[in-house]
Amino acid sequence: MAYIGELISIGVAFSWTATALLSEFGSKRLGNLTLNVLRMGLALLFSLVLFGVVTGNPLPAGVPADACGWMLLSGLVGYVIGDYCLFQCYILIGSRFGQLFMTLAPLSAALMAWITLGQQMKPMSIVAMLVTLFGIGISVLGRGNHHMVSLKLPLNGVLFAIGAAMCQGIGLVLSKIGMDHYDMAAMAKAGVSEWLIPFSANFYRCIAGIIGFTILLYFRDGIGHLREAMHDQKGLSVAIATTIFGPFVGVGFSLMAVQYTAAGIASTLMAMTPIIILLPSYWLFHEKITWKAVLGAFISVIGVSLFFFGGE
Repeated sequence: MAYIGELISIGVAFSWTATALLSEFGSKRLGNLTLNVLRMGLALLFSLVLFGVVTGNPLPAGVPADACGWMLLSGLVGYVIGDYCLFQCYILIGSRFGQLFMTLAPLSAALMAWITLGQQMKPMSIVAMLVTLFGIGISVLGRGNHHMVSLKLPLNGVLFAIGAAMCQGIGLVLSKIGMDHYDMAAMAKAGVSEWLIPFSANFYRCIAGIIGFTILLYFRDGIGHLREAMHDQKGLSVAIATTIFGPFVGVGFSLMAVQYTAAGIASTLMAMTPIIILLPSYWLFHEKITWKAVLGAFISVIGVSLFFFGGE
């Protein structure tokens, strides 16, 4: 089917809109690290069930050791570092602005793919970067004292958002490298269909995620917060929904997308979330939406679309 990778990427954008809104609520209720430990654990559980039902073996089979290594590294960068930064920025500046900064992820993905995969960077990629930054600037910058430009958001929230965007792009490319190491003949012999490979890859990413987040939770907040969260029915419901839309369906299909199209293109189309999220954030969190916010979101998405037209 033509453009299947692009269509999957657009679906992922809607999935990530849902997980962004749920994650903002869940992070504020349960805490960043506690929510992420629950998400990783649930994602692993869902993966075991998926493989058990489809292949009869709850563990993904036929995966080469070097592919596992790349996926674990991708999980460390994309989940442990990236999602920690992302959820922290949700707490500080909200999911709407957090997702706006995530439009920087295609730049990170394109640069990483250029360095590691040899995917060519064209001059249009630089234009795309500048347009994206201009759109973000319209949304988050305002007039300060003496007509100087000032940041309308907490600086630490902005830095966490930028870090999350960089890690998402890098983690996506690391995942593509890992999946390129899969032995398709061995996978077929083990009874693993091609469409299951992204979920197999995400299984190992989640292992890195749950180990990393559990260590961080233990040394920073203590396991007591996790025990308390287990008795919070509303919090657990949000964690389950966040897991379905995020590290299970969303990430699984995002990895599937990069099987069928270039990493920069996939990341570009997934970056439509800042536009999709505008109305839901207004309805759910009563966030004021100004014409500058709308214009900035549209310009940022136009910027990342330039990667699709001329950056790959």
